[in-house]
Amino acid sequence: MSRVADRLAELGLTLPAVATPVAAYIPALRNGSLVWTSGQLPMKDGALLSTGLVGAEVTPEDAKELARVCALNALAAVGSVADLDSVVRVVKVVGFVASAPGFYGQPGVVNGASELLGDVFGENGRHARSAVGVAVLPLNAPVEVEIVVEVS
Repeated sequence: MSRVADRLAELGLTLPAVATPVAAYIPALRNGSLVWTSGQLPMKDGALLSTGLVGAEVTPEDAKELARVCALNALAAVGSVADLDSVVRVVKVVGFVASAPGFYGQPGVVNGASELLGDVFGENGRHARSAVGVAVLPLNAPVEVEIVVEVS
């Protein structure tokens, strides 16, 4: 097994299959030493795990777990174009949170993705980040995450 696969196993996680795009894009693109992922939804086995607005139909705690699923899907997307063991560092994370009016906890939700990447890559998983509240996301998903990683 690989170093990343071993670490995921220690965390009780397995890398999923790359999520099928829901529109006209590819899951990830490598350009030189950077891999950019498309936005990843909280999909598992081809199905969206939850729908609705965070702070209304979806609790912030549940949304944080969904952001973790999004990050795992982002790693699968990275793995489709580069060996995950070649990841030098996570450079940037952008998290979008479909937010009910008056919900301001987007950073806490996106921590689900950030914490997973830190758990997997340690210090090299620390990254720059944006956590953005939006009115709606594709398929009425509560959370969407995209990442940029540097590979060797």
